Amino acid sequence: MSSLGSLPLPVSTDSDPLRDPALYINRELSQLDFNFRVLAQAMDPQVPLLERLRFMCISCTNLDEFFEIRAAAVRHAQEFGLPPAPDGMSPQAILNAIHERAAELVDQQYRCWNQTLRPALMEAGIGVLGRNSWTHRQKRWLRAYFRNEIMPVLSPLGLDPVHPFPKILNKSLNIVVVLKGTDAFGRSGHLAIVRAPRSLPRIIQLPEKLGGPQNFVFLSSVLSTFVDELFPGLEVLGAYQFRVTRNSELVVDEEEVENLALALRDELVDRGYRPAVRLEIAHDMPRDIVRTLLQNFGLTENAVYRIDGPVNLNRIIQLYDLIAQPDLKYPPMTPRTLRDSDGIFETTARKDLLLHHPFDAFAAVLDLIRQAALDPNVLAIKQTLYRTGKDSLIVDALIQAARAGKDVTVVVELRARFDEEANLGLADRLQEAGVQVVYGVVGYKTHAKMLLIVRREGRKLRRYVHLGTGNYHSGTARAYTDLSLITADADIGNDVHLLFQQLSGLASKMKLKRLLQSPFTLHTGILARIERETRIAAAGRPARIIAKMNALNEAQVIRALYAASQAGVQIDLIIRGACTLRPGVPGVSDNIRVRSIVGRFLEHSRVYWFGNDGAPELYCASADWLERNLLRRVETCFPILDPALAKRVYREVLQNYLDDNLNAWELDAEGIYHKRAPAHDEAPHSAQMALMQGL
Repeated sequence: MSSLGSLPLPVSTDSDPLRDPALYINRELSQLDFNFRVLAQAMDPQVPLLERLRFMCISCTNLDEFFEIRAAAVRHAQEFGLPPAPDGMSPQAILNAIHERAAELVDQQYRCWNQTLRPALMEAGIGVLGRNSWTHRQKRWLRAYFRNEIMPVLSPLGLDPVHPFPKILNKSLNIVVVLKGTDAFGRSGHLAIVRAPRSLPRIIQLPEKLGGPQNFVFLSSVLSTFVDELFPGLEVLGAYQFRVTRNSELVVDEEEVENLALALRDELVDRGYRPAVRLEIAHDMPRDIVRTLLQNFGLTENAVYRIDGPVNLNRIIQLYDLIAQPDLKYPPMTPRTLRDSDGIFETTARKDLLLHHPFDAFAAVLDLIRQAALDPNVLAIKQTLYRTGKDSLIVDALIQAARAGKDVTVVVELRARFDEEANLGLADRLQEAGVQVVYGVVGYKTHAKMLLIVRREGRKLRRYVHLGTGNYHSGTARAYTDLSLITADADIGNDVHLLFQQLSGLASKMKLKRLLQSPFTLHTGILARIERETRIAAAGRPARIIAKMNALNEAQVIRALYAASQAGVQIDLIIRGACTLRPGVPGVSDNIRVRSIVGRFLEHSRVYWFGNDGAPELYCASADWLERNLLRRVETCFPILDPALAKRVYREVLQNYLDDNLNAWELDAEGIYHKRAPAHDEAPHSAQMALMQGL
């Protein structure tokens, strides 16, 4: 059996044929494609109606974030002349392709809404009423609602030399109004902007007496219809909605700032007004107004998306909670609960515990922290927090522990995207309770999910550890698939202790016994294990790699996988989102298969399995095989040492998902995903359904 420590890592040169740009799919375009797979769920008649609505809204929200982060990053690359990615596309070519592909997605989203979901909702007794379908009584009630509830909080602004184009907040709803006539001061009407404050509801429910209990209208429709009330004495020639999406990536020079928290607070103030990347407009907006908006936002023509419906379509997600019809949603799932959770330390001392969320309740992790807070034998608690959610019970328990006199240290990642403000508040709250708060490492996001509890047991101190693939967030633990390991293994406990020492005390690089860690040993550890499988295959023995993750783009790992495939290693990759590797290329990746699973729950668990010549190794991790995760973040990758638990993870998370023929999409060498369907001799199999039924 090969020794990992003695293996040389793959060495590539510029002449390496595995660097050929044709072997790589563009990361941004691959990420966009994931949203087509999400939208396909909205079009599937087998999915309950309100769940289909939810999938459509998820695709819209994902697209917003894509422009805020990914498209904005490409613009940044263009402005600063950064080198192309392994696929060889220039930033300008990527931007052109993004806008072309995104236009297809937007067209499909609105056709899904207008032609499929909206009529289906109406058939189910749920009306989302357009302006042309309002009855006289409904219109009269809405006019009164506009006057009483909406108009008092609006501040329309006429555009003239004294009133230049106002600042437009990221993703806010706005109406541009074309006016005719003169106002009280003799000024000629031309254009005005009406901004809808965030305080206004985007979906308005009509009273039951006006046609039924479940009739709704969009705020955008109400604003466009009654906007003339804001301009008495002037004639409204047209009112057109628009929405601008801006770059939302915060930029803080961590090497220069003295206080990261203060610097982030300053950045958050301006996030809503950073450079624009996309403009959504009403489909009938006149060309001259479009030109005015483009000039104001500094955008080109291909950044415009004409919308046949509300520009903020994702706001329709509010219907999911407003409508109490269980038959239109997935049936509720009751997760498995841990036996003897009251004595979780005693249970873990005997054997490792594995939880597969959401099929296993996240309550066991909460119980672990709660019991640690209350147990007089617990001396110290150390934890990383990346995303926690509002009113987190975990945070409450950590505060309780600190107030009980325990030593509590929490590594709070202030730069968790879109949770920066929440994490700043969380850090303040923890510090006020006496918790020692650490902000991680300059230049590296702390994305690892780990908890360490130090407990006195007789004359000894024992370490209990929780390691996970997902965040300490009770909400996402019900919606995302993730894995949790709770263990008292001494080697793992010591590794986690050293990691916390490194994070809080800035200790030097250290040797870990069981865990792999980014940015130090995880990347090289993965490459070494791929190389080991390559050597096994080259020696004529069966070699296999199976890995499940959210995304893959790290070029050196991809080249190692290509080389492994060429040597005969059988490779199966289960990748939810972006994948820049091309499977099935003759002579290069014939032995690599890539599939994506999109179902009721968001696939989030990361598992790596290496055949290792009959002595398989199985790891779970917080990291995808992305360049940022492997090289620019603090991540943990942990082995499942108990053979029975390792077999369980293999069965539930790997083989089960490879057997899926209902929710799986397979990637071909052209970069196109194809929906898998059962063959004539195959029984239908859904991996997530099998897990809900107790696989």
